[in-house]
Amino acid sequence: RIVRGDVRDAGQMRSLCDGQDTIFHLAALIGIPYSYVAPASYVQVNVEGTLNILEAARLGGASRVVHTSTSEVYGTALRRPIDEDHPLQGQSPYSASKIGADMMAEAFARSFSVPIVTLRPFNTYGPRQSERAVLPTVIRQALDPKCKTILVGDLTPARDFTFIDDTVEAFIAVGKLDASHIGKTYNAGTGHMVTIGEAVEAIRRITGCEKPVVQEDARRRPANSEVMALQADHCRLTAATGWKPKVSLENGLMRTADWWRARDRESWRQLSYMT
Repeated sequence: RIVRGDVRDAGQMRSLCDGQDTIFHLAALIGIPYSYVAPASYVQVNVEGTLNILEAARLGGASRVVHTSTSEVYGTALRRPIDEDHPLQGQSPYSASKIGADMMAEAFARSFSVPIVTLRPFNTYGPRQSERAVLPTVIRQALDPKCKTILVGDLTPARDFTFIDDTVEAFIAVGKLDASHIGKTYNAGTGHMVTIGEAVEAIRRITGCEKPVVQEDARRRPANSEVMALQADHCRLTAATGWKPKVSLENGLMRTADWWRARDRESWRQLSYMT
């Protein structure tokens, strides 16, 4: 059942959450570049919106709330791999807003015994992902004959890219945890990281692309805001649920590239039909 709405609308969230058993809270503004120009909107959606969900879950008697965090809250790693006790560092307005949301979830678990578990996914990717993220941006440019180059930002940051199927399995796993896990946070990532440059080269290899890679200053984050390294320690999640990542980066990129190829073929067929 699909309902149009707005997480900032406390009344609507109250009506939607009333009587629900398990609530997966994924609503958020996630585009980091946009958070530099419109930070207030990120607070309104990510912090105040989370407050609305938590209050609705509390009043509606939900038996489980799975709150979605992000690896960005860790900032540039002070130690690797990153466990859940790593300090939180707000290096962008987006990550600061997600830290605020995480703290609100923790407060509701402590203050009102709301049955909350927080999942902290590391860079999820896969079919249907928006081009706001780096991997689909690169894949589309690699496959698009109209693009003569692949435009990117900084190639040196390293990320723990996790395929969407594995992330979904992590959500389902924490949604089934018993009451002894209330208030706890769990990382979901592969435990392996590659630089953006290495990921770009993997995409070029998989797609057979020989286009040059061009770095654009406009695509770079502010120097003190860039998160340079994210690598998950998922031992806590594995111990609690048995979850382990199954899809390698190579396989995940191949499946994602296949989706983009099919999408482009369908777009071409539609265009041919219209003309």
